[in-house]
Amino acid sequence: MKILEALNMFGAEFNWKEKVLNVLKKENKDFSFDATHCPDLFPPLAVLAACSDGVSVIKGTSRLEHKESNRALTIKEEFEKLGVQVQLKADEMHIVGLGDSKFVKGGRVSSRNDHRIAMALSLFGLRSTGPIFIEQPEAIDKSYPSYFQDFSKIAK
Repeated sequence: MKILEALNMFGAEFNWKEKVLNVLKKENKDFSFDATHCPDLFPPLAVLAACSDGVSVIKGTSRLEHKESNRALTIKEEFEKLGVQVQLKADEMHIVGLGDSKFVKGGRVSSRNDHRIAMALSLFGLRSTGPIFIEQPEAIDKSYPSYFQDFSKIAK
């Protein structure tokens, strides 16, 4: 339910239809979100922030240091390889959104063997000027082994 709060702040419209969540893009507003108590949402929130029209702030980076990777540092370093500006300040992540008019550049990134990072990086494939190669994509097997098969069905 917390991700729906972020989508609402971003300006998306969503509804449930026959047990399926439909999300419609309306606006790309920057947002401020406290993910201290839901740190697993950081990677998809960071992707959402990268698609905004401004600078978004996600709080709670201190909760990311001891995950499969140091997720705050991983998000910063791997997103920057694709052209997304990320700053880490105290317990916050500031992400400069690319908005609707810009796309990330393609390139080689690493999941750092972190399933949530691999899935987040794959989302940029929908908004890239070139192919994105993810090292260690099999990290997704930890939580969602069929992720790439399912993603390919909706990414067309």
